[in-house]
Amino acid sequence: MAKLTALSVKNAKAGRHGDGAGLYLLVKPSGARSWVLRVQQEGKRRDIGLGSIAALSLAEARERAAELRKHALNGRDPIAERDRDRGPTPTFKEATKATHEALKDGWIEKNAAAFLTSLETYAYPKLGNLKVDTIEASHIRDMLDPIWTKKPELARKVRMRVGQVLNFSHSKGWRKTEAPSKAISVGLPKQPKGKNYLAMPYADVPAFVRKLREQAPTKGRRALLLLILTAARPGEIRRGRWKQLDRSKKDWNRPAEIMKERVAHTITVNQQAMELLDEIQAGQPNKPDALFFPNRDGNPISDMTMTKVLRDAGLKFDVHGFRSSFRDWAAEKMPEIPDPVAEAAIAHDVPDKVVRAYKRTKFIEMRRRLLDAWGHFVAAEGR
Repeated sequence: MAKLTALSVKNAKAGRHGDGAGLYLLVKPSGARSWVLRVQQEGKRRDIGLGSIAALSLAEARERAAELRKHALNGRDPIAERDRDRGPTPTFKEATKATHEALKDGWIEKNAAAFLTSLETYAYPKLGNLKVDTIEASHIRDMLDPIWTKKPELARKVRMRVGQVLNFSHSKGWRKTEAPSKAISVGLPKQPKGKNYLAMPYADVPAFVRKLREQAPTKGRRALLLLILTAARPGEIRRGRWKQLDRSKKDWNRPAEIMKERVAHTITVNQQAMELLDEIQAGQPNKPDALFFPNRDGNPISDMTMTKVLRDAGLKFDVHGFRSSFRDWAAEKMPEIPDPVAEAAIAHDVPDKVVRAYKRTKFIEMRRRLLDAWGHFVAAEGR
């Protein structure tokens, strides 16, 4: 139980005053006040200075003490951890280099080079000399504005990479918050439609899903529904098999051979997608190796099967574009979910070191929460 209060800290006389759990207020005869943490490590008692009360409030001292106690319990040197965190806050330029150095082993060479080049060209002029703990949504918005509509795809990549740097900085303790998200989108104009994949605005997706469900449940409509609910690529839907589905965990373990990057990837399956899969499997023989959507010969359906559903509805959108619909929704309606989590949800490459920075279990939980929320959003008008 904590013993000190803000008032008792202010009025404490010379001596050592305990707050509990090893935290002490040290008051010198001169009146100078500072915080000291006492820990036991490997049978030895150690006193660790945390700083003056001018630098740390009582609440901040308690928080700092708790962090260092955890380091001591995990076998790390709490003094080294304290001194490392006392280092100067890096600039965005310095943090970019640190992020690149820490994560590049998980990237292909082309992506690692593009990460640095794009930030050097577009982010450094505005953000390069700013301390990472001072960068706010307005700074990022002003940096993106000149390229947001002129070079939309590049602008989105720059935004994502700035987010990676700021999220990495957060994991290192250089800034208190993760990268801003929703506030950036609000401050930027609508981007022109991409040339590669024409995406349905996410706000229109629930009404479209409702119309799909009101019609006869054809193979094409069900495949398109599953694609929307899981934010999967068309090829992943076409080549999905029942043996890949883990119903107990609500996971879809997709093997490397059906993935664009040829790397196995697991996605979380929301309740709406699970119910749809149950409907689909109910009309098929129980064969684990069978496809979700086989043609008459047992092979994957044509890549035009889902496109035909859109064209029959008089829509020019691309099937693949529903991934962009999901990604835009995630950025604007789920700003509390970090960008790397949303990227992982659509099977975009996210270095394992980033996953570890968020802690693997928390990373998976956030992905599941994101896809569950998407399922509820899509089904709001889709039932």
